[in-house]
Amino acid sequence: MRTIDWVDGAVELVDQTLLPDKLVMLRIRTVAELVDAIRRLAVRGAPALGVAGALGVVLADGDPAQIAELRAARPTAVNLAWGVDQAAARLPQGREAVLAAALKVRDDDIAACHAMGERGADLLEGDRLRIMTVCNTGGLAAVERGTALGVVQTLHERGRLAEVLALETRPLLQGARLTTWELARMGAPHRLVADSAGPYLLAKGGVDAVLIGADRIAANGDTANKIGSYALALGAERAGVPFVVVAPESTIDQGTPSGEHIAIEDRGDDEIVTFRGVRVAPEGTRALNPAFDVTPHDLISAIVTEQRVIRP
Repeated sequence: MRTIDWVDGAVELVDQTLLPDKLVMLRIRTVAELVDAIRRLAVRGAPALGVAGALGVVLADGDPAQIAELRAARPTAVNLAWGVDQAAARLPQGREAVLAAALKVRDDDIAACHAMGERGADLLEGDRLRIMTVCNTGGLAAVERGTALGVVQTLHERGRLAEVLALETRPLLQGARLTTWELARMGAPHRLVADSAGPYLLAKGGVDAVLIGADRIAANGDTANKIGSYALALGAERAGVPFVVVAPESTIDQGTPSGEHIAIEDRGDDEIVTFRGVRVAPEGTRALNPAFDVTPHDLISAIVTEQRVIRP
């Protein structure tokens, strides 16, 4: 199954807001529909957003206003703007050239996820590994296989995976809804963990490595990822557990010198005070809702990309 693809003149993507209850493919024909899908997280995950950005330029048909709106739909994930730029660079050559560039972004992502899975599995030492992860970094976050969860899949295929401890991941429970769904389809042993329990379990010695994805990696190695990643990095350092970031080269933003320059998206009140339309906090309660945090490079054991292993 592909999370996002170009099919008969339109973008087709999994509506991730309906998982795990329903597996529904959306057919997107306009930039406005794609921007809405991006903003409401029907499509999400840095690599998938890169592909969405590239394919969206095809839908924009050269309109600079639509391309600019698409590029700015999510501020933290650098891959969205990167994907838009890859396809938009071919606008002078015409629509077919733009489509070819967008499909190359898609195909390169598939190849990159396979390569990251191999590199990450090679990096980790030991058999029957217990892996902790946050958010969703599988095929749903890319086109196929994924980043950090792609490493998990390779470990599982090699018979080296004992168990995955998946954090539920506030505010939209992407770990609970999406990661566990993917792990079940993979046949990988797993248990779900409350976000706040992650560092405690690291301290108790129940984890061999922490694997996360990335939405933007600054030039110095500071990494923005789903909120909760920083707490795991602190817990991993204290416990002496490897903390490994898995992300494609396109997520490294040489134009952002360090983590303090990464814009962190605040997604407002509703995702905290309600869940699936049901209020869980008293009427009038306000929320502070940063969707991401930044892990300093000195807390990261290694960054695995499709090309190399970086030790920040």
